Amino acid sequence: VNGIEIYSMKIDSKVTSRFAHNVITSRAVNRGNASKEVFFDVELPKTAFITNFSMTIDGVTYPGTIKEKEAAKKQYAKAVSRGQTAGLVKASGRKTEKFTVSVNIKAASKVTFELTYEELLKRQFGKYEMFIKVKPKQLVKDFEIEVDIFEPQGITELEAEGTFITNELLNTIKKTFSGKKGHISFKPTLDQQRTCANCSQSVLDGDFTVRYDVKRTTPDNLQIVNGYFVHFFAPSNLPKLSKNIIFVLDTSGSMSGREIEQTKEALLKILDDIKEDDFFNFILFDSDISTWKETLIKATPENLDEARKFVRQISAQGMTNLHGGLMRGIDILNAAHEQNLVPKRSASIIIMLTDGQPNVGVSNTHDIEKAVKEAIDGRYTLYNLGFGSGVDYGFLERMALENKGLARRIYPDSDSALQLQGFYDEVSNPMLIDVELNYPENEISDLTTNSFKHFYDGSEIVVAGRFVDSNQNHLSVDVRGEGANDALSYTTQQDAEQTAQAFQEQQYIFGEYIERLWAYLTIEQLLEKRLTATGEEKENLTAQALALSLLYKFVTPLTSMVVTKPEENGNEEGIADKPTEGIDIFTIPGMCVVYAKLLLIVKLISIKPSFITKSYGQSTSPLYHTYASPPTWYTSVDGDPHFIISVPQKKDAICFNINENPGMILNLINDPVTGITVNGELIGDKRANSDAKVQNSYFGRLGIANKQLDVKLTVTPERITIQNGDEKTGFTWLDSVTLQQAGLTLIINRKKNLVLSMGSGASFVVVLHQVWKKHPLHQDFLGLYTLKSDKLSDQTHGLLGQFFRPIDFTILEVHPGSDPKKPDATMIVKNNELIVTRGWQKDYRGDPKHGVDVPCWFVHDNGAGLIDGVHTDYIVSSLF
Repeated sequence: VNGIEIYSMKIDSKVTSRFAHNVITSRAVNRGNASKEVFFDVELPKTAFITNFSMTIDGVTYPGTIKEKEAAKKQYAKAVSRGQTAGLVKASGRKTEKFTVSVNIKAASKVTFELTYEELLKRQFGKYEMFIKVKPKQLVKDFEIEVDIFEPQGITELEAEGTFITNELLNTIKKTFSGKKGHISFKPTLDQQRTCANCSQSVLDGDFTVRYDVKRTTPDNLQIVNGYFVHFFAPSNLPKLSKNIIFVLDTSGSMSGREIEQTKEALLKILDDIKEDDFFNFILFDSDISTWKETLIKATPENLDEARKFVRQISAQGMTNLHGGLMRGIDILNAAHEQNLVPKRSASIIIMLTDGQPNVGVSNTHDIEKAVKEAIDGRYTLYNLGFGSGVDYGFLERMALENKGLARRIYPDSDSALQLQGFYDEVSNPMLIDVELNYPENEISDLTTNSFKHFYDGSEIVVAGRFVDSNQNHLSVDVRGEGANDALSYTTQQDAEQTAQAFQEQQYIFGEYIERLWAYLTIEQLLEKRLTATGEEKENLTAQALALSLLYKFVTPLTSMVVTKPEENGNEEGIADKPTEGIDIFTIPGMCVVYAKLLLIVKLISIKPSFITKSYGQSTSPLYHTYASPPTWYTSVDGDPHFIISVPQKKDAICFNINENPGMILNLINDPVTGITVNGELIGDKRANSDAKVQNSYFGRLGIANKQLDVKLTVTPERITIQNGDEKTGFTWLDSVTLQQAGLTLIINRKKNLVLSMGSGASFVVVLHQVWKKHPLHQDFLGLYTLKSDKLSDQTHGLLGQFFRPIDFTILEVHPGSDPKKPDATMIVKNNELIVTRGWQKDYRGDPKHGVDVPCWFVHDNGAGLIDGVHTDYIVSSLF
């Protein structure tokens, strides 16, 4: 693609005792006759930790180094100030995180990228699953996936499948297993990779999944290697426990439409799966709380039929009293246990689903967490499902973890009902409650979590630890739990010699795998505990997790990998972070200028504070002098709804159009804190242009208001009107004016521009565009620049205002577009994947007549995927 040939891509996975060590190696060569940028981008599971990365260019290796996040950020900030940066971008899908790095290589040069990551494979529905994302984006001469599995217990089944596997490719998956070893290889030829006989596009695009399970002659398996142990516990053939399940459902107005319909569809399928020995109930919360029944009800066929009728009539309206809904659910469970309505040996579970944030009743999330934890008191498990992006995921996760459960995102999509049902299936078959695995305290240090509220059928409990004496080679464990009919209690023993016998095939084992498994599990659990901890406890957990992350070289939320890469103007540095679910990673803040013919050239700017002070400080010289030496990065709006967003750390820009009819008014900036709003009314050409598919539109009227100062400024290409309370003052563009009053300065520069500075420090410049009066089509229009947008609050929104906060993006897969001069590409921005086109927009700052071409990536369809919501959300009814 584009002169860069990826001639080899190998994915090599070695799995020993559920712990997977994966190495992705990609080799590329520049077949062009000039320097080209080559991209390495891979998606890896969210559950994995990156442990190593390097790139080798013409025999010289540039390794990644893992550092404490703060230290890495400082190093990166220095590189930013020198203009030497290379962001390793993270954009998450449902199950994956994306790692991207690019480097310029000379003609005929070769580059090798190598990425290593590790994870502990979890058992679900009776199988371990390893997921590999396959997307080479071009035909690769030497493409191979190789998986070696070594399980001391022996392998009972092994399967591999790919979402992209056609009938022609079926035979290319080679699979063998016997005894303790399993092997899978997938090595399609160039022709097998093609989408059709002579096509140059690759069919390899999707998920490659490996599933397997191990032999179980006993309920558990203990392994001891070099002073560390791991204990796998997964008893089978136990009688199922009955369960008491309460569904606490958000039925507020925001759930209306597809969300509530999909929820009902999932609930109806779940009702088909509920066992007759189970007890259940539904709690609905909006502004009020309503329940299906006053107590838990046995799942008899008659009761299930009645429940189906109840579910079908659920509707959504009102606010979100989340606290009230949860507390009612807990009360009903408490009463059922106190009154012996449910069996003593049963598992009690609360599943709460919400798509928003609490806003009525008790709405402080800290207070809700505290109340719920006190009410549950360790007796029940709470699972929180967050539907869509409007939830406070951190709050849902903390509350679930504090109550021995977990949080899960439900993605708004056509399969949302299946996601809900899939989660229920995971927890629908409890086999044991209150499971404890006890180890001799004087022999073991640094033990991972060893008590579990529930054990579900088809899952597995994993405990790892370190021996006090690293030479110790034997261990006995006391296992206890409560089953459906009686208590489970037994002792299991193992010594290192037995393990060594099981591990005779040493070539299958990588490094100190049990030690690394212990470190992985310990870090994962410390990070979880850290979410709900405060003060000194949180500091201690952070210090422990950080120390282990650095020692074992894992990229976790506390560490970053710094990658140095060679570029023509010196080395560049990139930084790879572990994204955290529910937290946006922000980049450098900046300044915004808006210019108009509706070319909303929104460009986010990075300027050193000293620069701002010099150019825009409290000097007596008027602000418009800044045009003489403009900042390198600015934001402007001009032309036919063209917004340009400058992203300084990329030395690049994004642009988009808004195509709307003349007379429409768009909200550009709205800051509820400072009370500042800016709206713009569109005008069109004098008559419709019969040659154009989409008619031009420009800003013909701007309204700038400040509620706190009670000031409204209306600007048209003919007049400027300022209204202060009931007083109105008018000017024309032929005037030269400096007007100062409480908290406000207005400067009109005859026939050029006006500068408005407000008390809060926010400043706007409106530029006048005049065309030839007898022009058959065009008419005069306005441009808007926003200076000092940092004086506006973080809650600022609007078509422009949302970009006053930093934005980052990644460009992948540049390829020829419909116009040979304008290539297309895939852009990752705000976790969306968009098709964009390279183009130019006009910057009329220095030359209002002809303008200067600004290169940018053009986002189609009225900025869909880039702007929050859809563009029609920003249409308002009046200028003020």
